[in-house]
Amino acid sequence: MPLPQTVRVNPLDLQGNIAIGVSLPFNGPAGPFNSTYSTQTQIKSNLLNLLLTNKGERVMNPEFGADLGTALFEGINDSIVENIKNLINTNVEIFVPEVQITDILVDINTPDNNAVSVTVKYKLKISGTSDQITVQFI
Repeated sequence: MPLPQTVRVNPLDLQGNIAIGVSLPFNGPAGPFNSTYSTQTQIKSNLLNLLLTNKGERVMNPEFGADLGTALFEGINDSIVENIKNLINTNVEIFVPEVQITDILVDINTPDNNAVSVTVKYKLKISGTSDQITVQFI
């Protein structure tokens, strides 16, 4: 007889049709915002927001952001890969502690050589669900 598995669920996910946050990008059908109804979707939006924000851009929270744009202004080279990984790991640990990063892929060899693609693979700590997000900086 197989043993039953325990599945951990965030209590916010059990509330049904109550919005728990706002997703990115801001282009909703009912105004400028799309609502999120699950913690997995909201955490993905939070992570995207962190990756696209530089320190000093967020009002009332100048330390928020991964600062990837600033790092990329220093020039694209092989040493930038480790710098980007360190920035992501450090800032995700502080600002999105609900996730555990499993891998970060940084591609600086894009076809036009003027872009950097960053893929962050992660697991949600509460449920163990795996997901990933990719951002391209041009």
